[in-house]
Amino acid sequence: MKFLAKIFTWWNGATIGTLLDSWRHGEQVGTDAQGNRYYRARKTPSGGRERRWVIYEGANDASRVPAEWHGWLHGAFDDVPESHLPPARIWEVDYTPNATGTQAAYLPQGALQRGGRRAAATGDYEAWSPDS
Repeated sequence: MKFLAKIFTWWNGATIGTLLDSWRHGEQVGTDAQGNRYYRARKTPSGGRERRWVIYEGANDASRVPAEWHGWLHGAFDDVPESHLPPARIWEVDYTPNATGTQAAYLPQGALQRGGRRAAATGDYEAWSPDS
């Protein structure tokens, strides 16, 4: 079943076409901490830009590409990011996926999805009127 999913879906990893293209025309240059694999084309057209792409480990979510690899994908620098990274700081936190639309999404107090009610208006609110 996983093979059929690869043929017909683009949102789960990569399609068969992308995998074949990576195998035939690509050269893997690195991976990130989440397991995403980064490729570049073996041949660059004369006078053209080098083609670079990512194959996600799991669901295709562009927010899962770390900033350093995003810069490499968009040609901000030529070398792979490991050669440009400063040492990690103690205050840096690990990646957390975008939770929008999931059960883990942030819902503020009074959100309709939480079944809450909006707080009653107090005396600090005055409605605008064009006649004022």
